[in-house]
Amino acid sequence: VIGESTKQWYQRRVRGADPAVFTGDTLFAGGCGRFFEGTAPQMYRALIEVLSGLPDNTRVYCGHEYTAQNLKFAKHVEPHNTDILAMIEEVTKKRKAGEPTIPTTIGLEKKINPFMRVKEDAVQKFAGNTDPVEVMRIIREAKDHFRG
Repeated sequence: VIGESTKQWYQRRVRGADPAVFTGDTLFAGGCGRFFEGTAPQMYRALIEVLSGLPDNTRVYCGHEYTAQNLKFAKHVEPHNTDILAMIEEVTKKRKAGEPTIPTTIGLEKKINPFMRVKEDAVQKFAGNTDPVEVMRIIREAKDHFRG
């Protein structure tokens, strides 16, 4: 179990299977949890320093199915990100078929999740800041008020 005040997550490796991480309310498909009990530096550490360091094939099981709404915000942040646009199509098809969008993978999250992309130029441009921790704070605040 790995954790700080940004909630906890649990990583498990089963012999012969891809690794998996259960992220609760920390990392969601295309998004992250609110900073109710934590701070931007703590979430940066959780997402960038810890979870991003897991193998790309690590399956991510989050606590809630917020994928479609999270991807609307991700598209708002990075409207030209083709990985986000493709994932929106996939999620739309899955939801219409009544299928879950979870699990995702760490590798995919690095391509579509703005909170795991705080070092990317496009996300920093959206935030108007180049400090990754500050970008994390700014985009979380923007997501808190997003109604897209």
